[in-house]
Amino acid sequence: MGNQGINNTSADVKMAAMSKKFRTTGLTTGMISGLTYGIYTVLILVAGLYEPLLGAAGAAGVAGILTVPYICAGLNDLFAGIWLTAFNVKKGRIREMGRSLNTFPGKMIVIGSLLGGPIANGAYLAGLAMAGAYAIPISAMCSLFGAIFAWIFLKQKITKRVLLGMLVCVAGAIIINWTKPEGSDNFTLGIICSLIAAVCWALEGVFATYGGAMIDTDVAVNLRQLISGAVDLFVILPILGGMGLLGMTLSAGVPAIWLAAAGLSAAVSFVCWYKSNSTVGCAIGMSLNVTYAFWGVFFCVLFLGQALTPTIVVGSLVIVLGAIVVTMNPLDLFKKGA
Repeated sequence: MGNQGINNTSADVKMAAMSKKFRTTGLTTGMISGLTYGIYTVLILVAGLYEPLLGAAGAAGVAGILTVPYICAGLNDLFAGIWLTAFNVKKGRIREMGRSLNTFPGKMIVIGSLLGGPIANGAYLAGLAMAGAYAIPISAMCSLFGAIFAWIFLKQKITKRVLLGMLVCVAGAIIINWTKPEGSDNFTLGIICSLIAAVCWALEGVFATYGGAMIDTDVAVNLRQLISGAVDLFVILPILGGMGLLGMTLSAGVPAIWLAAAGLSAAVSFVCWYKSNSTVGCAIGMSLNVTYAFWGVFFCVLFLGQALTPTIVVGSLVIVLGAIVVTMNPLDLFKKGA
């Protein structure tokens, strides 16, 4: 009996260590996903500073507003898919992609791809085009919607602390929109697009949590990026009449190179995000991912000359704080051994 008690204790210790390592991996990948998505945001904006994208960005009408964002989103996702395909070929996982598509979790990944790619990413980039860096923290409210959808569809409980964090995120969004920047005629529309992106990314997080838990993360994200890029470029863009501009962008060279770099950053971000969702849950994984609100604004100020205003500084910090509260009890940071 004594030996059995010792063995049970040893097993409990090992299980606790494994659980801690599992959670640490999820938290770390979640933070990396936020950093790399902040980098992706800046790289996408840099690509838009070159012709022919720069000249086309001011075109009138709905098609004019959406064409450049969908070229950027489509090429970014396609390049990300190509990067991941090369990686999966090297790892000998390429056959898993076809097999995964025929499974129910694979179909969940496809639905998530359509929500998070053509809809959310297109809306996000349109929001960036119209509202600048102000759009970044608004889209980061996906953590709020993610927690709500995880509660509704995945039965993940919303605690009082998580609810408080969600309300803090809302407060940050209100602060950011308190003062409209000068010279932004489509600012409100840009904010609405960013909000659409937040809702759709939250829904993608739910589908990714389910599908990503049963399909290899690298394979799941590879499928996600290829499907998203293909729909953007070969379904939506022809409807918008943007195929000519796509050809000019590719032949211009420089913007395509920046978009390829953005695709690599996005690939890393989504792999880390899906891995985090499948290890620590949709609400926590998404809350860590939205730290891109801080990194995106920081890099825009550092490299693109984005003007700093009290509302964007305070609002961004409040949203990131809310995301942290959703993820963990901040008081735990001051406990021994935390």
